[in-house]
Amino acid sequence: MATIAAAAGRCSSPTRRQLLTRRRLPFSVSFSSTAPHAAAAGFGWTDALRVAGDGGRGDESDLSGYFRKVDTCNRGMDKRGEFVKFLVEDQVVGYVHKGFVKHLRDFHDVFTISGNNSSNTVENVSLQSSLRTPEDRTHAIGEVIKSLGEMIPGIRNELYPVTSSYGMPVYFSLERAAAPYFGIKAYGVHMNGYVEKDGQKFLWIGKRSDVKQTYPGMLDHLVAGGLPYGISCKENIIKECEEEAGIPRSISTNATSVGAISYMDIEGFRYKRDVLFCYDLKLPEDFVPNNEDGEVDSFRLIPVPHAANIIRRTEFFKPNCNLVIIDFLFRHGYIHPDSRGYLNLLQSLRSGDCS
Repeated sequence: MATIAAAAGRCSSPTRRQLLTRRRLPFSVSFSSTAPHAAAAGFGWTDALRVAGDGGRGDESDLSGYFRKVDTCNRGMDKRGEFVKFLVEDQVVGYVHKGFVKHLRDFHDVFTISGNNSSNTVENVSLQSSLRTPEDRTHAIGEVIKSLGEMIPGIRNELYPVTSSYGMPVYFSLERAAAPYFGIKAYGVHMNGYVEKDGQKFLWIGKRSDVKQTYPGMLDHLVAGGLPYGISCKENIIKECEEEAGIPRSISTNATSVGAISYMDIEGFRYKRDVLFCYDLKLPEDFVPNNEDGEVDSFRLIPVPHAANIIRRTEFFKPNCNLVIIDFLFRHGYIHPDSRGYLNLLQSLRSGDCS
């Protein structure tokens, strides 16, 4: 058996419903994506590695566990009718829940709420035309978010660019924690850091700090982060490599762009429309990551099939990390075309608006 190293710190095929009716496997943890201070995950590396190395179940070609992870990131699609368009310069940049709109009505100098007064219906929300520049808009909405207080938990003082699609002009910047409440597209970068030894591939996996505001104690990528305003994907990867894993620029510049995954998730007033740019980085055999920003508790180097077992059999990984690693499994030949549901699963990794 391969050793495990550690470092401190849509086509014709079975339907998803048919695939998901198979027996669910043990080991799961509950999580909340909205709690500003969620409880730490109730598992440790011992639990994760026990599941990872438990071979012989004959479930390697069973994709139902992967489908469940995709569904976890794409909840509430039947509730899209509860949201209205958020417009800037007549362009759709997001979606706002009708229930959340009522909290914006008092900010007459920032928002215009259009609708039918006789039927008391809302058709869309837009910014006041007097807010002409990105800077004016950013400041005005920033003040609104401050006024809303605890309605938007987990403020990070990190701005995300608001556009109609990637690479298009930036209309304004928005606090990261508020992005789902305005349904804007949020972009991020995730990197699979892997090692090849004796013909086998291994993934470096991190375990998030127990004091992280979101998904504390859960398994995570070696390197991942949101894409803030004013930085390219590659430069963001290089920055995150240094901060999260102590990977020097001389190595991180070799990270290769390999595509993107997307998902849409609705929970209450929140409408997440995320696109994650995916990177692979082959690391030296003797490289050991070292977290620099205190957001990671520890790392483990795990054989790729073992990481796949954890994804299929548990809920130990931060949800969107599952999708990026599943994409890695496709590209590196660990998920095969003769597995039932192969094409459906492949397509499902881009369930969101990938633009």
